[in-house]
Amino acid sequence: MTRFNTQLVHGLPVGDNNTGAVNPPIYNSSTYAYESVDKMPRWDYARSGNPTRDFLERQIAQLEHGTRGFAFASGLAAIHAVLSIFKPGDRVVVGKNIYGGTYSLFNEYFAERGITFEPVDTADYEALDDAVSGRARVTFDGRPLEACAPAKAVYFEVLTNPLLQVNNVARISEVAHRHDAIAIVDNTFVTPYLQQPLDLGADVVIHSATKYLAGHSEVNAGLVVVKDETVGRGIYFAQNRLGGVLPPAECNDVRRGIQTLALRMDRQQANAQAIAEYLLVHPLIKSVNYPGVRGDSARVLKENGLKGFGGVLSFEVVPGVDPGIVLDNLKIFRLAVSLGAVESLAELPCRMTHFELPKAERLKVGITDELVRLAVGIEDAADLIEDLGQALDKAYEAYLQTHAELDVFAQVSSGVFA
Repeated sequence: MTRFNTQLVHGLPVGDNNTGAVNPPIYNSSTYAYESVDKMPRWDYARSGNPTRDFLERQIAQLEHGTRGFAFASGLAAIHAVLSIFKPGDRVVVGKNIYGGTYSLFNEYFAERGITFEPVDTADYEALDDAVSGRARVTFDGRPLEACAPAKAVYFEVLTNPLLQVNNVARISEVAHRHDAIAIVDNTFVTPYLQQPLDLGADVVIHSATKYLAGHSEVNAGLVVVKDETVGRGIYFAQNRLGGVLPPAECNDVRRGIQTLALRMDRQQANAQAIAEYLLVHPLIKSVNYPGVRGDSARVLKENGLKGFGGVLSFEVVPGVDPGIVLDNLKIFRLAVSLGAVESLAELPCRMTHFELPKAERLKVGITDELVRLAVGIEDAADLIEDLGQALDKAYEAYLQTHAELDVFAQVSSGVFA
């Protein structure tokens, strides 16, 4: 059996041709000929299956140690297909801090179609158990809830976006299974290079393959891997009948990106660690969200079955400093949403990736108006740190123009922002 880095490069052969081509062909065909009316071909119509897509789906299933993979036209299309296996009246427990697009899909689409979503702090295992079991309880914002039927699933992200809180896949999956629910994990921030959630007890893994897996900001894609074939049949039905499949050329883009996943992520993690350490001691920074700078980071890795924390981090500027000025003055970081690509990106979650969340909901989970998210690329770390430094200098100059009587550096030294 080949090892992970070899699997990234070679995947699993589909057995579709005998040309000797080193790379799998891109099949731009919408339909396939039958040998005869009595012989059903392996592929008949591109929505139902395609050799290029099959290669990618087999490869991601191999990398995630699952039974079956599925490729979709975007990460949200993948999430939509997974949630479509539930029916009106079902209840899904959701981690209280999730991507804004996921929040909108759940609460503005599926909720209107009869599925109930209940947010919970997935690091509070007692509260999680109460929520999944359906026992009478009080929500984290104080609302009383009556007893109800057990949930059908728990949905959460391995590293939350954008606060980088670590969720323990094994413990959350155990709670879900205790009440016959399935555990659905968004593994986008971590990828199978740093964790394989199905090995830790999860039932379904989702990726926005637009991010680390493709890795070059050139394609939208979503991938799903399942442990159980019964769940897989439900997701395939949604893929085939709803039709949000990933086209062949885009499948090849993701396949090509996967080949260099480990190399890219090693650099991105090293850069993120260096930047987080720089920001941690900068006087204009109130807080840094990156597990790698915690004093117990080695223990957190071990306890959560992780091999690293990825290349995304976030930070808050001190009160009075405008994060927009920081972002508008970056030269190497690009002001853009998304993450996981070779180039570094920066964004303001309250106005960009998480604008769908009502402000009260954002603040409840810690996404303030001063929070900046960085998606770190593979550039030279020194250049990225210098870029942040000069942008922070510009923000401080602007601060002094409107607060001439104050000196934020002096206030930091005196403990005002401690």
